[in-house]
Amino acid sequence: MHPFPTTKISAYNAGRLGANSGGPAATTLNQHSTSPLFLPFRLRSLEFKNRVGVSPMCQYSAVDGFPNAWHFGHLSQFAIKGAGLIIVEATGVTPNARITPNCLGLWSQAHANAFKPIVEFIKSQGAVAAIQLGHAGRKASTLAPFVTNNNYNSVASTEQNGWPGNVVGPSPVKQAPTTADVKELSVPEIRQIVKDFENSARLALDAGFDVVELHGAHGYLIHSFLSSLSNFRNDEYGGSLENRMRFPIEIAKAVRAIWPADKPLFFRLSVSDWSDEPAGLTAADSVHIARALKAVGVDLVDCSSGGIVTAPVNPAVFFEPGYNVGFAEQLRVEAGVATAAVGNITDAVQAEEILRNGKADIVLLAREFLRNSAWVLDSAAKVGAEVEWPVQYRRAKPRE
Repeated sequence: MHPFPTTKISAYNAGRLGANSGGPAATTLNQHSTSPLFLPFRLRSLEFKNRVGVSPMCQYSAVDGFPNAWHFGHLSQFAIKGAGLIIVEATGVTPNARITPNCLGLWSQAHANAFKPIVEFIKSQGAVAAIQLGHAGRKASTLAPFVTNNNYNSVASTEQNGWPGNVVGPSPVKQAPTTADVKELSVPEIRQIVKDFENSARLALDAGFDVVELHGAHGYLIHSFLSSLSNFRNDEYGGSLENRMRFPIEIAKAVRAIWPADKPLFFRLSVSDWSDEPAGLTAADSVHIARALKAVGVDLVDCSSGGIVTAPVNPAVFFEPGYNVGFAEQLRVEAGVATAAVGNITDAVQAEEILRNGKADIVLLAREFLRNSAWVLDSAAKVGAEVEWPVQYRRAKPRE
């Protein structure tokens, strides 16, 4: 039995109730619409009803990795109100892969079963259900930010259900002075983590997800292998960019091998480390990485940045509108891969401009969706697009 109730009545299948319901929320009613926000998008055999997605956002609300009613409510609001893509937050592939003791996990059949009603509901609204799989690496066993007044570098002790003695990375270098000591991974341990990602992807498939996104950004394990600011190994997993890419490429290959050929695979990448040091990832490096990811079956690169250093060269950049859009455009053009733009995208006209000018294939919003879960429906009105509303909410649709 599901741990919380789900409905079999979708917003666009309310005909079961005798309603003339039309199609999924935020699908266009005008096939000649010029708004790129509401043009369908296809990757492999999967069609996205529009070009707007919900970026993965940690909720720090799970117990033992299991999703619960909070996650159902949090994610279902975006599905009801028209998001074309919903990416479940960073989900640990093993218990010690979580960022905090309150983060989601997907390492057992029981976890997969707990995700099923959430996935079922998201898809019932015509949205694409995706999950971001990751390993926190040296940023693991921390406390939720709302426990520590937004200090992301406080260690979760064993008494706080943390695992400070089992925090791992490419090299024994801490993320910050206040984070846990880091154990350098051995080659057999690296290969086991590749298998852990493969196992988690199998479980994601069983749970019904349409898309897996591999989390290779924000200073977590995959990113820490990619960046020379955190990877000081002298074996086949360190040194040159080719060697530092080996671990993420092995993960992508392993997941692609078991992920169905008709389903897309995403990869979130910190395109730049924003470091003033000579080392660190640059956009030119990331073009090379994106090409390699595409070659092993990654369909879309979700272009973010930062997270490897605690003091980036220009912290103000993270408050600039669309600060990663240029990266998404560069990888799209130079690597020839589909991209998602994310990072301080808040306005419908801004989002339209990104898509209309070929800077990205889809746009992802995060905090703006927390402020306004109906952003997609509101944006349709702002850009003059006529779209479906959920039949249950049509009484609230603005009148002409």
